[in-house]
Amino acid sequence: MFICHIALGGCLTAPTVNYGVTEDTGGHIAYILGAARAQAARGDVDAVQIVTRAFDDPSLGAVHAQTDQQVGRGLSIRRLWTAERGYLSKENLAAEISALVDAFLADLAQAARRPDVIHAHFADAAHLALAARERFGIPVIYTPHSLALSKSGAVVDTARIEAERRALLEADAVVLSSRDEAEVQVAAYGTGAQARVHRVSPGVSLRRPAGAGAGRAFLADTLSDPDRPMLLAVARPVARKNLATLAKVYADSPALQKRANLVIVAGQHGDALQANPEARAELAQLHEVLGTPHLCGQVALPPRHSQADVAGLYEAAAQTGGVFVNLALHEPFGLTMLEAASHGLPVVATQEGGPADIVADLGHGICVPPRDVEAIEAALLKLLDNRAVWSQAAKAGRAHVGRYDWSKWAEEVQLICEDIRQSKPLRGAPVMLASDIDNTLTGCAPSAALFDAWVRRDRPVFAVATGRSLPEARRILRAWHLPMPRVFITSVGTEVYLPDSQGRLCLDARFARKLDAGWERDRVERALLDFGFNWQARVEQRRWKLSGFGDMRTARRLERHLARRNVAAQIVASHGRLIDVLPLAAGKGAAVCAAARQLGMSMDRVVVAGDSGNDFDMLQAVNDGPGRGILVGNAVDGLRDRLGGGRLYYARASHAAGVLEGLETFGLAPNAMESPVKMVAQ
Repeated sequence: MFICHIALGGCLTAPTVNYGVTEDTGGHIAYILGAARAQAARGDVDAVQIVTRAFDDPSLGAVHAQTDQQVGRGLSIRRLWTAERGYLSKENLAAEISALVDAFLADLAQAARRPDVIHAHFADAAHLALAARERFGIPVIYTPHSLALSKSGAVVDTARIEAERRALLEADAVVLSSRDEAEVQVAAYGTGAQARVHRVSPGVSLRRPAGAGAGRAFLADTLSDPDRPMLLAVARPVARKNLATLAKVYADSPALQKRANLVIVAGQHGDALQANPEARAELAQLHEVLGTPHLCGQVALPPRHSQADVAGLYEAAAQTGGVFVNLALHEPFGLTMLEAASHGLPVVATQEGGPADIVADLGHGICVPPRDVEAIEAALLKLLDNRAVWSQAAKAGRAHVGRYDWSKWAEEVQLICEDIRQSKPLRGAPVMLASDIDNTLTGCAPSAALFDAWVRRDRPVFAVATGRSLPEARRILRAWHLPMPRVFITSVGTEVYLPDSQGRLCLDARFARKLDAGWERDRVERALLDFGFNWQARVEQRRWKLSGFGDMRTARRLERHLARRNVAAQIVASHGRLIDVLPLAAGKGAAVCAAARQLGMSMDRVVVAGDSGNDFDMLQAVNDGPGRGILVGNAVDGLRDRLGGGRLYYARASHAAGVLEGLETFGLAPNAMESPVKMVAQ
């Protein structure tokens, strides 16, 4: 496979990137290079090309005027020339997009071989990728890196928002890094924007320092005592990164000054960077806050640094018992969280965006509101003063950071590439299987593999009906090596995604309108607040689903509470601890029926499978109608007692083996099960 990445902004080269030399030379370049190297190393990928913009500016490096640059085996950089030969910031690239589209299409037209997949980074690159798809039929993956409609309070460009919306809606797949990106940020672009979103965790790639003690040596001329614990921040000098708040917290805290030095690496302080008014203003504010005489020898703002210098600073901060700090007002992902973890350096991180996901996963620090100076100071002092807490966080970071690996990213994205290349409209199939995922298809790896083989062999219309969101459903299916469905029913039957005429997944607008007609979300939310609802995390709340914690008894009390207030909603309890509040017209059963209708499949050709309370209405619907259902052997929530009837099959085997057992019994999956696997599943 030949994969092409497009990234137009910043100074993109390899192997050595001068990060921070311009405002746009930041983390996205580390992401692209890490991803491209991992893809080039795969046996099923024979070429990876990174397309960027050529410019002639010797102060930024002569390499950027080099049309072709070989980076390594199977990996190259291709630079596009237009009439504008100078460097352009991201904001000034808009005027060049049309010329860059023409240059890219001309490049592809005369190429000996065209890419099999194009991966566009940022919406400006998506213009080029979508034009190439229209001309040459090449499928497109889009990664925005930073969406304008994040909750940062920043004034944003309307044209940029529309470009991002178009890319989200039209790309064949959207690859994002965190749940906040995939579910909260994307939702701001409309209900259909999430249809092709996949969450794939990126890797971490950071050079080790040149030698032992390199970080402290780098600061020896600035800090009076480089051996004191170091509070370290590494970020571009832009308002969103909120470096000024960290500076003020330190400047106003005698306790922090007594215990630690402060080091802020804020880009390369040179003409190219400071030509940007925002960068100049941020750096000026940092110098004003930290330039007071009483802080002399305790703070450092290095004007220049290399990748090895940054690695040395991470290492020094860890060795001195310091803390890494990221207080961004909103961070799409947060690669610096992984870099800190790889060095065993605990973190104090913003609770807004991706860092909260990473810290929850790795357990290597504390999340705080990025503007709450008291909470920030308290978190820093807790890690500095409590060595047991510090050591536990440092150990957790080192132990778990391996979950974020570029080779794993490349493996998952390869599956996405193959899926979108083979995407085609649904053809007639003898049966539609709509199955729950967790503990129905998952839970037994051998039977999951047999289920995958059955889907590939017999090619049913495979649908999942899950309580998970669409990105999380895709993620767990990839993790279990299960086939990717053609139909997704997600968020407890409140969202139905079907393939369009090109085979690309889209939200079923008809079902969405049906739910909207009887759903007063604000009123339901107020009633839940009055009840004292124990809410799940913000990322679990959806347009047609409000989720919390509670057992069956709590669910019954909540039903009575809503009835007394004449609030129209249904309560779905599952697994003895989860409660979902949905529109009356929603639910997995209604969603399966709607999907079958849209696909022109009669219900007597539909089979459903499940294991828990949020599958009850789906199983009951087919039991009461012409469809058929399978209750797997590991079913919970009393479903075996609550359900009954001749159209349900009660499997002895658990998990995917139970699904296959039911399909065999219905005559739909002959010889799908192997006896040893059936015994394991039972």
